[in-house]
Amino acid sequence: MTPTDAVDAAEDLTRSPRVIQLTLVPEDAQRLAALCGPQSSHLNLMEQRLGVTINHRGHAFQIQGEARRAQTAAMLLEQLYKESAHEELHAELIHLHLQEAGLEALEEEGLPSQAPVQIRTPKLHIKPRGDNQQAYVRSIRSQDINFGIGPAGTGKTYLAVACAVEALMKDEIRRILLVRPAVEAGEKLGFLPGDLAQKIDPYLRPLYDALYEMLGFEQVTKMIEKNVIEVAPLAFMRGRTLNNAFVILDESQNTTREQMKMFLTRIGFGTTAVITGDVTQIDLPRGTRSGLVHVMQVLKEVKGIGMTHFANRDVVRHPLVQRIVEAYDLAEAAEETAQPSTSHPQGRVQHD
Repeated sequence: MTPTDAVDAAEDLTRSPRVIQLTLVPEDAQRLAALCGPQSSHLNLMEQRLGVTINHRGHAFQIQGEARRAQTAAMLLEQLYKESAHEELHAELIHLHLQEAGLEALEEEGLPSQAPVQIRTPKLHIKPRGDNQQAYVRSIRSQDINFGIGPAGTGKTYLAVACAVEALMKDEIRRILLVRPAVEAGEKLGFLPGDLAQKIDPYLRPLYDALYEMLGFEQVTKMIEKNVIEVAPLAFMRGRTLNNAFVILDESQNTTREQMKMFLTRIGFGTTAVITGDVTQIDLPRGTRSGLVHVMQVLKEVKGIGMTHFANRDVVRHPLVQRIVEAYDLAEAAEETAQPSTSHPQGRVQHD
């Protein structure tokens, strides 16, 4: 048998039908009901996502499907049953565990596995879900500049804030800066009260909420007063050099090319920068090219810069969010095919 034949044979084994018998112990009717969900909704979700058939009589389960998928389902059932002893099982948690199971890996063979990473903050221990989130955190920890690019709900901003808090607690940095371009997304900034920083404050609410979860309200308030945590519009970054800081540029798809270059050249010694954005939600004036779209091409071959691309399958919010993102992508692709002459310079249809 040649090496190629051996690989083909191994792939056939992983894709061949298999029936796995599994008995969950200890027997506990309440935990079994929690595992199965109302009207077996949790089992139905696992069947749908993993492409297997799950039958059970009491605590004795039978899983049928492709070998790797059936094995993944069996491991997931055991893990969830174990967690049911001390944690409430609900549809969102089942969805997150399915994400963590690395569904995309079921389509890819031979990829090396790495030990899972965790982020420790004063109030939360955060475990990144799935291969992409794990790779994203590893990249943030090892590279000075990182990009997290993808749709809403993939955790790119939340994980960046968590990494910043962890670095601050370890005294690896002296301060955290949260930056956002002051671009209107349908709302008129001029009608909001206060100066530019106060006008943009509501748009940074997701960043504040993440900080409150990880540090507590009082601690965040004190750090802001002491300028250990600073929130600033992107325009306020011009002329500054940032040393020993962790800087997060959120909603970066709404930067211009000049603004993105300005931001990246502010990075000093001992500073980590994370730039997050979604190139399908650009709110720039028509005809203005996104700095994020541009920089993805300019820096794609530059060493020392991490770029993590999240896909719809990485969405870790409510399962419907993933379907909504996919539906919008299909609709926009159909529009571009039907009306190529009216497409936006970004390569996406722009919605004003």
